[in-house]
Amino acid sequence: MMYNDILREVFQQYEKKRDRQERERKIRIEYVYKEIPAIRRIDEEIVKVSASMAKNIITNPNKYAETVEKAKNSIEALKMEKAYLLTESNISPDYMEIKYDCYLCKDTGYLENGNKCNCLKQELINRAYRMSNLGNVLKKENFKTFNIELFSDSKFPGEEFTPKENMTDIVGIAEGFISNFDEVNGENLLFYGSTGLGKTFLCNCIAKALLDKNKIVIYQTAFTILDILERRRFGKDNSEISEYQYNLLFDADLLIIDDLGTEITNTFTNAEIFNIVNTRIISDKKTLISTNLTPKEITEIYTDRVFSRILDKFVPLKFYGKDLRWE
Repeated sequence: MMYNDILREVFQQYEKKRDRQERERKIRIEYVYKEIPAIRRIDEEIVKVSASMAKNIITNPNKYAETVEKAKNSIEALKMEKAYLLTESNISPDYMEIKYDCYLCKDTGYLENGNKCNCLKQELINRAYRMSNLGNVLKKENFKTFNIELFSDSKFPGEEFTPKENMTDIVGIAEGFISNFDEVNGENLLFYGSTGLGKTFLCNCIAKALLDKNKIVIYQTAFTILDILERRRFGKDNSEISEYQYNLLFDADLLIIDDLGTEITNTFTNAEIFNIVNTRIISDKKTLISTNLTPKEITEIYTDRVFSRILDKFVPLKFYGKDLRWE
């Protein structure tokens, strides 16, 4: 599928979304009119005042300011009366308004200045990377569903803190990472430890929190990222979508590289991993790497310059404890 085809599909999705929201709004309006007939009268009066104002401006342009001010005061009084009646009936004052998924662009995909809204950018990313299931995953795995009680409060061999104390610290650092995300502080995170210890879950928590802040997040395994790079480098895929995928690795607000070390490592992969990480660091773009490898194993698999760049510019956070998948 070409990039323009994806764009067309997404715009159709946005249009259907707006149509649905308008239908739902009309249903809510009819409900209110039935429950509180006076609201219909107020809405009709607001329309009359607006029409009268427009007519008076045309017929008496010299009294423009006076006409607008008078109409504005009348409409404001009517809206206050309307809000009072709604509140008295235990109905939210904005109940009759359209409920947008994204209030920044009002579900058009574009901001007032003509730029693409981040919600549109993220939707294009989801399509480009076939990450449509990510939304379902993030509904289940986020900070609201995170349960610190799953982690043992008993001492773990060879570690100073219990798994629960350690995870409490890591979650605190993750929350600080999110809170200070817009700061140019060079902060990147490295999650390492065995499987089943919560690394992927916490990656999802961070992804969800930043997506909710309208940030662009790319979440892919190292294997998938290297596959994209390989297809582009060796001419296996010269499509627009391939180029789009490639550019996003460098341009996304946050790149999450999951399962580092599961990809086939060679001179090419070493160079590409370094290029991505280094370019993002130079551009003040933040990266989160999750791996089952220990720092020592990373040194054995990757070149010194890859390891030193990761060690120097990433906050290493060790996950340990019992495998939660079997708890």
